[in-house]
Amino acid sequence: MKTRKLYLVALLLFIGLTGVSLTVSSQDTKPDRKSKKEARRARSERDFRSLDSLMSSGRYVLEANYLQNKYGTMVSVSSNLNFIRIDGPKGVLQTGSDFRQGYNGLGGVTAEGSVNNYKIERNLNSLSFSVTYQLMTNLGTFDINMHVGADNTASATITGTTSGRLTWRGTIVALNKSRSFKGQQTY
Repeated sequence: MKTRKLYLVALLLFIGLTGVSLTVSSQDTKPDRKSKKEARRARSERDFRSLDSLMSSGRYVLEANYLQNKYGTMVSVSSNLNFIRIDGPKGVLQTGSDFRQGYNGLGGVTAEGSVNNYKIERNLNSLSFSVTYQLMTNLGTFDINMHVGADNTASATITGTTSGRLTWRGTIVALNKSRSFKGQQTY
């Protein structure tokens, strides 16, 4: 009889503890889709505001991970050698290669000059920027059309006086945090 009471108490205790653990786990629910989406949107808006001040300052670098020609062929490149730098009224376009030497000593071309007609358009719906300007260098005048997302991803298409077109794809970095290395200016 004592063993039966002991068994009954153990069973009730087991059921009670299981019920408590089920109650505790049901209160710790995962966030639903709507709250995840709202959190992601809030993070994007915060990133957009900080990127807005960087773009307005005009002191940043697009460090390219890929270069794409007018036919759509993309090539993976070193971001510290392939970049577009804006430093107030001055700008630099550079291509380079880790494997060979070129006109700039880095396997590519460096064009440095003055920035004209710098314009920023903000898209509050998509939290992105469109930046256009001209870079007047000793190699010619280049029109630059850049699209920048709130997550710092960017693509910039460069056209010049010839029919050529080159697109830099990468990330936007503050000028003081950039790892880019400028080669010799191409004459």
